[in-house]
Amino acid sequence: MSTIIASRKILIVPLDWGLGHATRDIPLIREMLNAGCQVFIAAEGKHAALLQQEFPQLTILPLPGYRIQYAQKGQFFGLKIIQQIPKIFRAINYEQRWLKKIVAEYQINAVISDNRFGLYHKNIPTVFITHQLLIKTPFGGWIERTLQKINYRFINKYSACWIPDFPGSNNLSGELAHPGQLPAHTTYIGCLSRFEPKPGVEKKYDLLVLISGPEPQRSNLEKLILDQVKSLSITALIVSGKPGTPQHEQVAPGVTQINHLNASELNEAMLASDMVLSRSGYTTLMDLAKLNKKAILIPTPGQSEQVYLGEYLMEKGYFYSLPQERFHLKTALDEASRFPFRSFHHEQDMNQYKQVVQQFVQSL
Repeated sequence: MSTIIASRKILIVPLDWGLGHATRDIPLIREMLNAGCQVFIAAEGKHAALLQQEFPQLTILPLPGYRIQYAQKGQFFGLKIIQQIPKIFRAINYEQRWLKKIVAEYQINAVISDNRFGLYHKNIPTVFITHQLLIKTPFGGWIERTLQKINYRFINKYSACWIPDFPGSNNLSGELAHPGQLPAHTTYIGCLSRFEPKPGVEKKYDLLVLISGPEPQRSNLEKLILDQVKSLSITALIVSGKPGTPQHEQVAPGVTQINHLNASELNEAMLASDMVLSRSGYTTLMDLAKLNKKAILIPTPGQSEQVYLGEYLMEKGYFYSLPQERFHLKTALDEASRFPFRSFHHEQDMNQYKQVVQQFVQSL
């Protein structure tokens, strides 16, 4: 391996919107470490805790997230986000000032920004990762078109745009990442999942429940599941999505709740489960597709992207989806058992992101 590649310093910064952006960056970080790069991570809170657990040897730089607050009721989700747009722009301006300082202090050679808008730099290569070229809102129409223009204006400040999906009709993101016009320097990098399929894993659970996403909806779903699962005669593992706060308890016969699993443990749990129940967050969808798992999706109420993905992928037959307001666990399990699931098979390599990363590192 050349000393030039080995000395490259790459900064990776995930968006603080749920844990999905942090977890989908794990395979990218691994690949850059495999290429001999020195990787720095910028994050705070539970995102920093998750990535520190996966990569205890790496330096994590403190960088405030956008710290978006979410509505208690789903119907106010979009309005609550729009009200906080000024705060997002202030955070973007701070990112710009912060990045100039960090690049000079640590001699950073490249930046990978997972959906954070202010981490472009005129002197070094910067990559913007997104699966949302079209940003869904409850309002549609001119608001979505305006947001797309703003989105593209920022994306085009970066050296490249990486989309974690496949081109063509056999994809996971639908019109979110397949609009009529793509930004310049766009590359589809395939499925971006930290998990790997393994043959012969013994079944341990009828159901694996992955609770994730922003508060208060994360806790709302957790309470809904815990109230209903205790009356069912099933084996289940509930992962509450709270890294950094260890907890492991038996909540009912055959039902275990744990706050967090690392990537290897969660990989094993998914493979050992007949059915997965989760939000329709995009990172989770990529994980499910990579492992070819059947799943029940419950979109976060009011989050238009997740609602769209749930409906889109159910229509394609990949997953079963239903809204939280009419969710009942036993009914959902019964209906999913009759759903004609299709596997997400793709003719392209599910690890094609590795080649994209290798080429990027070699270009530095």
